[in-house]
Amino acid sequence: MLADAESRRKRKTAEITQALNTTPVDVATLRRMAISEGGLLSDEIRRQVWPRLLNVSVENIPEQLEPVDRDNNKDFSQVLLDVQRSLRRFPPGMPDEQREGLQEELIDIILRVLVKNPQLHYYQGYHDIVVTFLLVLGERLATALVEKLSTHHLRDFMDPTMDNTKHILNYLMPIIERVNPEVYDFMQQAEVGTIFALSWLITWFGHVLSDFRHVVRLYDFFLACHPLMPIYFAAVIVLHREEEVLDCECDMAMMHHLLSRIPEDLPYETLISRAGDLFVQFPPSELARERSQLTAVSTFKDFELASTQQRPDTVLRQRRKEQQQQQQRTLEAQRGRVAVVRPTARRFMRLAVMGLTVALGAAALAVVNSALEWAPKLDLLFP
Repeated sequence: MLADAESRRKRKTAEITQALNTTPVDVATLRRMAISEGGLLSDEIRRQVWPRLLNVSVENIPEQLEPVDRDNNKDFSQVLLDVQRSLRRFPPGMPDEQREGLQEELIDIILRVLVKNPQLHYYQGYHDIVVTFLLVLGERLATALVEKLSTHHLRDFMDPTMDNTKHILNYLMPIIERVNPEVYDFMQQAEVGTIFALSWLITWFGHVLSDFRHVVRLYDFFLACHPLMPIYFAAVIVLHREEEVLDCECDMAMMHHLLSRIPEDLPYETLISRAGDLFVQFPPSELARERSQLTAVSTFKDFELASTQQRPDTVLRQRRKEQQQQQQRTLEAQRGRVAVVRPTARRFMRLAVMGLTVALGAAALAVVNSALEWAPKLDLLFP
């Protein structure tokens, strides 16, 4: 068993290395490697692959980071308080001097990104994401990746209000309803809402998981996927705990207490595969038809990063026009008596197109399939 695992690890490492050395870099393969079992295997590999997943050119990152003016920064006091409370996010046994140095770097990364992007607003929990990048990448590289992440995947969380964050949370229950109506009905009866998953979503689970290995494994997954993937992962955690949920007293406080505490022994690889499977079966574009509010993440195509030529707020302004065009196309399709493919059938059609092994997992299949579908754009996104 150990020999087989080591052999798989070596093969995967070789495939990642080959993808990195291809001209242009084979980002579709890197995304598949990040999603498939075991993720990116090590922080050394993550330092090479994470920038590619976010389309950050390492060569263009300045050698010297800009100094930070803490005295005149409106967010400094709150950031300082949050960082001082982040002791558990650092490896156990780390010398105090080293940890304190990293905390200073953590403060500087956050303030540097906020000063450079005044449209972004700090939120409590943001530091839980930033510290993960700092520990894996170091201050210089983490600053560049956090800025890109903040203006794309995390953009809705950094609005002046929580309206878009609440809207994204509201995707959770429709996913649960489609998979397990009994669990959905029980949670609705208990009136538990979705606030139990807020810290999961806005920290990418960094705040609630105690094992750093699980955190970076999920970051591999999320960085390779659509920005709404964390809400799908939140849904599969709830669905995985079906028996606990149904055995719980049908009371809001009791249900919230149960759900807000994530078990330590979750089968992460199984849940990652399941989340990808649900994404394919119930893509955001389908769920969004039921919701009128517009968010930055709702403008991302399924498994496609936003164009680096456009900021999400620019995309938002264009979205209304796109929605009108989509409505027109739908009407034309209906007039032309185009057959409608049921979501489940469409899912299996998508998966059947790819001649890949089941061992890669449903999410990996979907990401590669989408990479092929959007191949012309990938050349622009990942030169």
